[in-house]
Amino acid sequence: MIIGDSSALITLAIVDQLDLLEKLFDELFVPYAVYNEVTKVDKPYGARLGDFLENKVKKVDLKIEKLGLGSGELEAITLYRELDADLLLIDDNRGKKFAVLNGIKVIGSLGVLIKAKESGYIKEVKPLINLIEKSEIYISEKLIDQVLTICDESSQ
Repeated sequence: MIIGDSSALITLAIVDQLDLLEKLFDELFVPYAVYNEVTKVDKPYGARLGDFLENKVKKVDLKIEKLGLGSGELEAITLYRELDADLLLIDDNRGKKFAVLNGIKVIGSLGVLIKAKESGYIKEVKPLINLIEKSEIYISEKLIDQVLTICDESSQ
């Protein structure tokens, strides 16, 4: 089971690879805060994410303080704990660091793409990274190089 946060879901929507989550993981859930954040009318991928997440939303009883994180991250971390999930899907650096420090296993959108390539669901990661780079999502050159090395794809 994987719990999704908005940043990684949006990235996977940008590259039209949300279906990988259903192929790679038995179950995917998101808390209402994440669902509400990604399906706002002004969000470019709101309708697509709304359709994809329709039956995957769970109510969370938030018991932790803000801690410098957004409500989506906090609810996703709480839902991870409540459902005893296997992974937290998150790209936000602050949220990811907080989760790891609290013993939560994380994977980002690029980790999903790596896993999808290893499982044979996609042939190449590089074209998808190129799409992400053309969007408003920032990925460092170092991270891109690491991912392409793992996937045995040239960074050139």
